[in-house]
Amino acid sequence: MLTIERLRPDHAEALYAFELTNRAWFARSIPDRGDAYFAEFPARHAALLADDSCHFHIIRDTDGTLIGRINLIDAIDGTAELGYRIAESATGRGVAKAAVTQICHLAATTYTLTTLTAMTTVDNPASQAVLTHNAFAVVEHFTLNDRPALRYRRDLGVSG
Repeated sequence: MLTIERLRPDHAEALYAFELTNRAWFARSIPDRGDAYFAEFPARHAALLADDSCHFHIIRDTDGTLIGRINLIDAIDGTAELGYRIAESATGRGVAKAAVTQICHLAATTYTLTTLTAMTTVDNPASQAVLTHNAFAVVEHFTLNDRPALRYRRDLGVSG
């Protein structure tokens, strides 16, 4: 069973290690955060915590290991953009599907959001499967960093 926790100041060290350890893995399917992200990590972490329009979370495995992050970005007027990253060591176990299910419920019940959007590149079928499994539907084809991409949308019902 995985758990999702709201991002806190004391998560900084584990989150930094997670991002650094999985940097090359993430860069295969999404744009790299760049060296500045890591050089300025403490300040960036503090800024995330201060941003009231976003809801940042970490994902922990049953043993407490940080295995991912999942975020609701720009939560304004009932809508937010969903984003998530799962550690390479945790892929293929349904972690992303379960985490997205949980965050959709939180989005509807705790954050009172009514709609979520998400995007992924066309060459990321795993992320497409996660979104489709969680009742997101494709609403737009576009280009993201010179790569074909899809934008998804999910209206949140009572079940979240």
